[in-house]
Amino acid sequence: MDLNSRLKGKVVVVGIGNTMRSDDGVGPILAERIKDKVPFSVFNVGQTPENYLEKIIREEPDTILLVDALDFGGKPGEIRIFDGKDLETTNLFFTHNSSITLLINYLKSNLSTDIIILIIQPKTIDFGEQLSPEVTKGLERTEKLFYGKVKNKG
Repeated sequence: MDLNSRLKGKVVVVGIGNTMRSDDGVGPILAERIKDKVPFSVFNVGQTPENYLEKIIREEPDTILLVDALDFGGKPGEIRIFDGKDLETTNLFFTHNSSITLLINYLKSNLSTDIIILIIQPKTIDFGEQLSPEVTKGLERTEKLFYGKVKNKG
């Protein structure tokens, strides 16, 4: 699935994760890197996406992109893109599984929006503030996807 073709209308990007747990911090790190550099609303929600639900809803987005670390059995740093509805049919292990599912369900019940989940395979979620080299490369590839979108708009 091509991310650029999916980011339509008013877009909200939500970076989820814990920057104190190594690769689990990739979502918030991406959010901070692209904030004010892309034509989207960007939220670094850290470990508490539920605290941002009303802010996200007030944006009235056409598309919501959730970015998080996820163990899907891939190679560290590998990127996958899923639809929000895919969570119902896959056995994916998010480091914050229940909060992601609750977040998606709440957003679906309050908005008519396309929900996309961009996940990056972590190498480790042990305590530490550094991303692994593999996830750093995945982060850089993901970041380039956003800048490609900006170029396509102009």
